[in-house]
Amino acid sequence: QVQLVESGGGLVQAGGSLRLSCAASGRIFSINAMGWYRQAPGKQRELVAAITSDGSTNYSDSVKGRFTISRDNAKNTVYLQMSSLKPEDTAVYYCNADIRRTFASGSYYGYWGQGTQVTVSS
Repeated sequence: QVQLVESGGGLVQAGGSLRLSCAASGRIFSINAMGWYRQAPGKQRELVAAITSDGSTNYSDSVKGRFTISRDNAKNTVYLQMSSLKPEDTAVYYCNADIRRTFASGSYYGYWGQGTQVTVSS
């Protein structure tokens, strides 16, 4: 079984910073891409940032220059450093990872964390 556990959410004032972490655990052979998504009330879940196993990154236009995604492959952990936060960043943030559980499986499957709330007050 694989688990993704997020931490680091909370309440912050506009202009402030937060750092989210997501650790993958369980039976893991390798992890390909990891990413952060968010879902605000009444809106669809959207990609915030993603990072490949070799460190290539991708950001949504709304967070470019403010958020930084990184990962520690030895710890199976992905981070999201969020700065200059805005009220419109308020959402539940979800971690996602493409995980290959065993060498024999040969395929990667997407797993989700349970989500962590980020609230930015104006």
